[in-house]
Amino acid sequence: MKKVILIIFMLIVVGGIIWGLSFKNDNGEIKNTQKTSIENGKIPNDSKTNSSTQEIVISEFSTQIHNKSKERQNNISITCKRISGKEIKPGEIFSFCNTVGKATTEKGYQESEIYVDGEKKQGLGGGNCQVSTTIYNAVLQVPELEVIERHEHSNKVTYIEQGKDAAVAYGSYDFKFKNNTQNTLKLVMENTENEVKAKIIKII
Repeated sequence: MKKVILIIFMLIVVGGIIWGLSFKNDNGEIKNTQKTSIENGKIPNDSKTNSSTQEIVISEFSTQIHNKSKERQNNISITCKRISGKEIKPGEIFSFCNTVGKATTEKGYQESEIYVDGEKKQGLGGGNCQVSTTIYNAVLQVPELEVIERHEHSNKVTYIEQGKDAAVAYGSYDFKFKNNTQNTLKLVMENTENEVKAKIIKII
């Protein structure tokens, strides 16, 4: 009887050792079974994912670039990058000037053609008004978006028909609109040598 008990005890011990080794890696460390499952493309049942978020383009507008000076192209590119990805929550007001800030050489802006009292002059951030105008016309396509502030140029611009422009000048003229939708919106800006494009995306 004692021999039988001893044999059973030895089998239990050996089985425990084998079972323990199956959960260790080559370095003798305990395996992370959850990590292994993820590496094999399997997500554990208790893992949380956010796959339900969707982005839908609800408006899109582009303007053609006629003045293709390297300084203007540079300014447009900087401004588009500062705005692209900006999210506006329900009830929130988007401000172009607050988002972009003042055009300075420290930010990389260069002098380019601007309008001052109807006359063409050189100023830092020349080209920013084309970006704001492009966004403005994309906003007009969404009835739920309310334009809070918008100014026309003192002279006709080449990239949009008269009365559809949105002049901006930090500290003086701003372009603002309010998100009256029930969803968070995102602005996406794209620019090439030939055009500026604004997309308004609804996040659901």
